Amino acid sequence: MGRAEERRARQRGGRRAAPPTRSSGTAAPTRPAGTASVGTVEGGPVEGGRAAARRAAKGKAARGATGKGKDGKSFIRRLFTWKKIVGGFLGVCLLGMGAFVVLYMMIDIPKGNADATLQSNVYKYSDGTLLTRDGKRNREIVPLSKVPKDVQKTFVAAENKTFYKDNGIDLKGTARGLLNTLSGKGAQGGSTITQQYVKNYYLTQNQTVSRKLKELVISLKLDREKSKDYILAGYINTSYYGRGAYGIQAAAQAYYRVDAEKLSVEQGAYLAALLQAPNQYDWAIASDTGRRLVQARWNYVLDNMVGQGWLDKAERDKMTFPKPKAPKAAPGMDGQTGYLVNAANNQLAKQLVAQGSADNVNDALNLVDAGGWTITLNIDKKKQIALEKAAKSQLTSKLDPKKRSVDADVQAGAVSVNPKTGAVVAMYGGKGYYQHYRNNATRVDYQPASTFKPVILAAAFDEAAQTQTGKPITANTMYDGTSKRPVVDNGVKVGFAPQNEDDHDYGPITVQTAMNYSVNSVFAQMGVDVGMAKVLKVASQLGMDTADLRAVPAQTLGTMGASPLQMAGVYATLDNHGKKVTPSIIKSVESSRRTVDLPNPIGGQVIKREAADSVTSVLTGVVDDGTAKTSVRDNANRDGRKVAGKTGTSDENRSAWFSGYTPDLVTTVGLFGESKKNGAQVSMYKAGGYPRVNGGGFPAQIWAAYMFGVSQTGLKFDLETDQGAAVQPTYTPTVSQSPTQTPSQTPSSQAPTSQSPSQTPTQTPTQSPSQTPTQSPSQSPTGTPTNGNIDNPLNPNGQQ
Repeated sequence: MGRAEERRARQRGGRRAAPPTRSSGTAAPTRPAGTASVGTVEGGPVEGGRAAARRAAKGKAARGATGKGKDGKSFIRRLFTWKKIVGGFLGVCLLGMGAFVVLYMMIDIPKGNADATLQSNVYKYSDGTLLTRDGKRNREIVPLSKVPKDVQKTFVAAENKTFYKDNGIDLKGTARGLLNTLSGKGAQGGSTITQQYVKNYYLTQNQTVSRKLKELVISLKLDREKSKDYILAGYINTSYYGRGAYGIQAAAQAYYRVDAEKLSVEQGAYLAALLQAPNQYDWAIASDTGRRLVQARWNYVLDNMVGQGWLDKAERDKMTFPKPKAPKAAPGMDGQTGYLVNAANNQLAKQLVAQGSADNVNDALNLVDAGGWTITLNIDKKKQIALEKAAKSQLTSKLDPKKRSVDADVQAGAVSVNPKTGAVVAMYGGKGYYQHYRNNATRVDYQPASTFKPVILAAAFDEAAQTQTGKPITANTMYDGTSKRPVVDNGVKVGFAPQNEDDHDYGPITVQTAMNYSVNSVFAQMGVDVGMAKVLKVASQLGMDTADLRAVPAQTLGTMGASPLQMAGVYATLDNHGKKVTPSIIKSVESSRRTVDLPNPIGGQVIKREAADSVTSVLTGVVDDGTAKTSVRDNANRDGRKVAGKTGTSDENRSAWFSGYTPDLVTTVGLFGESKKNGAQVSMYKAGGYPRVNGGGFPAQIWAAYMFGVSQTGLKFDLETDQGAAVQPTYTPTVSQSPTQTPSQTPSSQAPTSQSPSQTPTQTPTQSPSQTPTQSPSQSPTGTPTNGNIDNPLNPNGQQ
């Protein structure tokens, strides 16, 4: 017997004959067949049997202690046998099937839900007076027979290739949606056309487990009771396509000015592609990314049609993308009303997504457009009228496209914000909602240019940054303002040498003077001194979208995209002593179907108060002794108001800005060169008869005409700082200054001059200030420093 058998025999308590002992060298005597030997256990001696019994008892005790049975299996393994696991799984499946059968029997196909009932939205000014009603739903139901067969197939190819074969549901996609809902991730697609129609017409957009189960049951029943054509017709007639168009007929008119029966396959594929993201994919307002995405989706639709045998490949290869026509505004939305309504709707939609009432902005806009909302805006009626009047008197009335074709390409946008509440009290979106569909106040595709420079300075102050030579950056720190001076980081040229406006060399100047005259070379070096990553971090904290920006020195010139709404928020945060201001156009929202909790527009401290107040102090110098002095400082209506602000003019004069504020109000004005022919960005040279549209020109003039009529007088900036022009003024403003000065921009039909009109006044003031400044300017723009070396990493000793 081998060792294994011997071991098993001992475990059985000696029931097998023990092997012979090695000491004897002989085998133990065996018992004759048929006889029993007294005092032995299966051939073993009595003593051996007792020992085996004792070992058996010990084994039993050990098994009790370890939880293992006689076969060595653990208690857990005996509890969860494969039979029990399979049986449990089958039991759960049977229970689930039973529960589903019960649901199937209990749930019937309902009538159209409340969201499918047409209702009006009511929009009010901040004082409760009526702004407008948006109650005419742009929808016309058409039978499927009025839609070309090939166009019908584009929607199937886009959303649900197996539509004609499936039973109305996608179990895998529904299961994924349920799991996402339970885990709080929201839906991630996977629904069939039937399920989407059921969600849109019979149920709601709310993402709950009960709603998804109802969707599943109703989709199964609807697929059994109704034809595929009935379901497809309902789907394309109830879906939202953007531009306020519901249903394929309204969409065909909105995008191509034709009836649905006249749509081509190419046009149908675009409308089918739109359903995934109507606002993002609308060609008229889409970003470059949005246009690429919708073209990719359009190709996806047509390729699917080829794959399904619904479209000949040779015919498909000849097709080109059908760009839609320019949009027309909905009735009753003329003037600035349409801009205000759309801005409010977009903010409400984002909040619905944030609080979990919808999965994405498109679904949320469907909820808003379903009607039944009373939305009170923060818009102050008097301020709104004043802003519109200022834009007309200072800009649109001076543009004449018949004399200068470039005048037709000038677009303006403006936003005015209360820095203490975050309320958007006035908004100018453009010439009119009928004339220009896109809201210039919220568009983010133009560069903010030098209005970004205060963000760099805020980062320097907040981070207590130093120059390359180890000097703290303050308003009086000296920099080299030479145009095209290479930017240096730790003694190494970074390959960036920006040109100042008109290639002007300022030489050694203070930070204050550099801000006053918007010197690119100084702020490019300062951005590197602070660290561009830190600059972008502060920009984000102040309210700019920097998620996709690279931390490179070129960003110091304000080369990213930004909207007047965003820049108004940045400057409102500075005016609010560093507490975050997120501009809000909505004051309150009421609905009979859901509650909306609006966040507080005023947030926490995002940069130190002293840093924000120091920037404000410096920005008063831009108004009193810089690029905005003619339009703002010398305005006859200023009436002693304290003002801080910054001008900005982008490369190729494609945009011009003025962002400024008084202690009680912040306003940003932007001008944008947009081709009337194709919407491309173009230069504004010679617009209005001026060589160049500077931020100190039209934008600052609009700002002053509006702000000096609505902001309070007698207020002062409550600043906690010991630096900047407000503390050491370079100019003392006076009410008695002659208003008859020649403006800094002189009308001309000539090309841009080599000297910036905003840099040097064309005429000396005819009357001296009523009070002599208590301190001389800290540094002349082109003078020699009097208080230390300049910060020039290429010449650290300040030698000329």
